Amino acid sequence: MTRDVITVEPSEDVVFAFEKLMKHRISALPVLEEGKLAGIVTASDLGHNLILDNYELGTTVGEVMVKDVATVSPGETLADAIEKMNDYSSDEGIINQLVVVDDGDMVGIIADGDIIRALKSL
Repeated sequence: MTRDVITVEPSEDVVFAFEKLMKHRISALPVLEEGKLAGIVTASDLGHNLILDNYELGTTVGEVMVKDVATVSPGETLADAIEKMNDYSSDEGIINQLVVVDDGDMVGIIADGDIIRALKSL
């Protein structure tokens, strides 16, 4: 799990959010509103829509974020995390990260790479 999570606010521009994703070489940004998890945006969603010019000038993260965020609690097992990633995936795409939430507060993020590294060490 990554504890030092890079986030974005709903009021931020989608171009800024995409630049942040590329700069830090990450695939998703949790969206925090007043310190609470409000949604998530992904590099693939933002990049796809920016390339297709689907966003109007000034489109904000809050307008396009996914509000139904796949989450896991710190006490859940690796198997639980894998199952949740599978359950949230659909024909429209796969989930490759889960936001870790403890008592309503975001405490980290777990990505598919974290899971692979954990399985490798078993």
